Amino acid sequence: MKKVLIFSLNYYPRFIGGAEVAIKEITDRISPEEIEFHMVTLRFDSNLPKTEKIGNVLVHRIGFTKPNASISDLKKFPLHLNKHFYQFAAALYASKLQRTYTYDAVWAMMAHSCAIPAGIFKKAHPQVKYLLTLQEGDPPEHIERMMKPVWPLFKQGFTTVDVLQPISTFLLLWGKRMGFAGDAEVIPNAVDTKKFSAEFSHEQISEMKAKLGKNDGDIFLVTTSRLVHKNAVDDVIHALKLLPEKVSFLIYGIGPDEQMLRALAKELGVEDRARFMGQISHDEMPLMLAACDIFIRPSRSEGMGNSFVEAMAAELPVIATQEGGIADFLFDAKRNPDKESTGWAVDADAPEQIAEAVKDIVANPNIVQKTTATARTLAFAKYDWNIIARDMKALFDRLLTA
Repeated sequence: MKKVLIFSLNYYPRFIGGAEVAIKEITDRISPEEIEFHMVTLRFDSNLPKTEKIGNVLVHRIGFTKPNASISDLKKFPLHLNKHFYQFAAALYASKLQRTYTYDAVWAMMAHSCAIPAGIFKKAHPQVKYLLTLQEGDPPEHIERMMKPVWPLFKQGFTTVDVLQPISTFLLLWGKRMGFAGDAEVIPNAVDTKKFSAEFSHEQISEMKAKLGKNDGDIFLVTTSRLVHKNAVDDVIHALKLLPEKVSFLIYGIGPDEQMLRALAKELGVEDRARFMGQISHDEMPLMLAACDIFIRPSRSEGMGNSFVEAMAAELPVIATQEGGIADFLFDAKRNPDKESTGWAVDADAPEQIAEAVKDIVANPNIVQKTTATARTLAFAKYDWNIIARDMKALFDRLLTA
């Protein structure tokens, strides 16, 4: 049996995002008789045990803690020091664990969180294989600016890699620009296609529409995203000004830009139609999507974007840019004439194009039906967790036998 140590800034049960979901979905599908996974991650909450088994991962937690830490506490003293602390403490702790467990490989989840400790560990233990997954959603230029104070160590996190696994072609190119020159394979994130393609009764959908306050003739645009600059929620709010009163925008998610976005909606006179819905669980999301009409997120940057694929699995028409990893699956009839259309592409920072795309979708139900069917097929063919876990297992086999 092989042993793999994962570097991840965070893990279950709290403050999880797409990277943590990916780790769990993949490791849960790999037999513990073939690979035993361990992890070094941050603890944050002193109520969490320092060591516990979660699925097929033995989790080792380090770092500064606070009882019942909230998400806002993560930005306050001392928890805000954890990310910096982790860069070096995780490497030291991993070396301590290596003496006990003798790992065959390390797996770093995201460069800007974990490439430094993984690179330091690799230098100290060159016989241990090193896999780096690139999942970043922020613009690479932004990440590189943040890492300038520790630039040589950050670069080392790329140049010492044995196998690189970016989740999109866009991130593969970034990895190569950062100095990686070895074995690489693009394996995307996935979604629970079965959950998001679930069929709901007329009664269930009617109840959800009533809960959302949707009347006959209303068109609901919807997004699920962090309220940050890169996700361009502001562009959709600007587009509302160009659309009929019957079009509303449901905004699911929280983030630092919320107050600015609320102020923008008020300034434009669309505060009644730009509706901030707060957070929503994954379990609630499929029925909510079934009650809406168009998924939209005109991202300024995107490593991949699971939310788009979830909407595709739900057969909701998607409006998006083709920035970053979105270009791997969002094909537009006019911009990608060599491919079957899976959505409506707009330029970044182009509210007028967003408004035109909404009007086109509303006016052409037959095209929408064909496009959403193609998008759903793509979601099932390329972005199901069983497929991704199979590909990751093959990648681990290659890494561990090299």
